[in-house]
Amino acid sequence: MPGPVPGSVPGPFGHEGAYAPHTHREAPAHLAHQEAHAPLAHQEAHASPLAQREAYAPLPDGPPAGGGPPRGRRKPKRRRRTRTGRVLRAVGFLVALAVLGCVGAYAWAGSRLAGEVDLSALPDRPAAGKGTNYLIVGSDSRAGLTAEQAEDLHTGSGLGAEGRRTDSMMVLHTGAHGTTLTSLPRDSWVTLPAYVDPETGIHYKAAKNKLNAAFSLGGPELLVRTVESSTGLRIDHYTEIGFAGFVGIVNGVGGVRMCVDRHIVDEKSGLDLTRGCHTLDGREALAFVRQRHQEKAGDLGRSRNQQKFLAALAAKAGSPDVLLSPSAVVGTVGAGLDALIVDKSTGPRQLARLFDALHKVSSGGGKQLNVPVSGVGVGTSKGSVVVWDKEESRRLFAELRADRPVTADG
Repeated sequence: MPGPVPGSVPGPFGHEGAYAPHTHREAPAHLAHQEAHAPLAHQEAHASPLAQREAYAPLPDGPPAGGGPPRGRRKPKRRRRTRTGRVLRAVGFLVALAVLGCVGAYAWAGSRLAGEVDLSALPDRPAAGKGTNYLIVGSDSRAGLTAEQAEDLHTGSGLGAEGRRTDSMMVLHTGAHGTTLTSLPRDSWVTLPAYVDPETGIHYKAAKNKLNAAFSLGGPELLVRTVESSTGLRIDHYTEIGFAGFVGIVNGVGGVRMCVDRHIVDEKSGLDLTRGCHTLDGREALAFVRQRHQEKAGDLGRSRNQQKFLAALAAKAGSPDVLLSPSAVVGTVGAGLDALIVDKSTGPRQLARLFDALHKVSSGGGKQLNVPVSGVGVGTSKGSVVVWDKEESRRLFAELRADRPVTADG
C-alpha cells in the first residue's frame, strides 16, 4: 500500500504513528512498532513542530482535528472547576437558607407573642441592679378554655382574663453567680403601691394586702410595681401563662414525670395521685401545681411543688426526646407562644435565655427557694397571710440586686 499523503491528518487513532512526519521514506519496522505502542505524551514530544501546531489548531467548524488528545486532556480540568463551583454555590445556598430560616423562625415566634405589658411606663421603679430578673406568673385565667374544658380541669367559673388571679409568682435571677429561682407566696402580706383602677379610673392609696390582690386589682402592671417595691429588685422581663397554655405545653412535651411520697387526693383541683412516680399529662399537671389543701405547709408547700414541677418541665422540654422530635417541638413552642403574655421588651431571644436559665436550675446549676418567712396563717383583715422574715428576706434581695452569691437556703 502507498504511504500516507504528505501533510495529511491521521484519523482519531492515527495510522502506524500518532502523526506521520512529512517523508516518503518508511521508518524501520522496529521503530514503527515502538511508536505505535509509545505513550501518547511521548509521541507528542517527538512529533514535529508542524504536527504539534496542526494537532492544536481547531477545524473551521468544529473541535480540534480528529478530537485530538491535547484538547481532550484539558476538559477534566474544566469539569473539576465546574464541580467546585457547583459545590460552592450549593453551600452558599444552604447557608443563605439557614439564615433565612432562623430569621423566619424568629419573626414567626415574635408575631405569636402577646407583648401587652409596658414596663418602661411604670412609675417609681427601683434602680437597675446587676444581672437579669424575670417575673414568672402562673395565672388562673381561663382564656382559651371552653366551659366543658374548664369543668374537666376543675378550674371553676370565670372564663376569660377578667378578674384573673395569680396561682404562682416566681422571680428568676440570672447573673455572674448562677441562677436563683425564688417563689413569692401568693398570700404574702405586702404593701400595694397607690394605683388607679384600670376599669373605673378610681385612685387608691397605698395599703396592705395580699400579693395576689395586686394582680386581681391592677393587673400585671400593679403586680410588677408591688414586687419591685417589696423586694427592691427591678423586674427586667415579665412572663405570664394561663391554664390553657400550661396544659398545652405539658401535653406538647408528652407529659412530665413526677414522684410523690404519699397518696394525694384533692377534690378542689381534681388531683388523685398514688404514692410513687407518674408521668403527668396536662390535666394532671395543672391539678398538681394548684393543689395546696393537702400540703402541710399550705401555700409554701404548693410553691415548692410548683418549683419542682417547673424544673422538671424545663428538663423534659430540653431532653433529646423532645428536641429531636419535630412534632413535639412545634407542639410545645406553638402552645407556649400562643398562651404567653409578656412585656414589650421580651422576644424570642429573651424567652430562650429564660428557658436556658430554668434548664440550668433543673440540672442543679442554680438554687430553688422560697422567700424567707416568719409566719404562716397569720390573721389579718384580708384573711390568713404569709409574713416575710424582714432581715432574711432583705438580705436575700440585697444579694440578688448586687448579683452576689445567695446565702439563703432553699
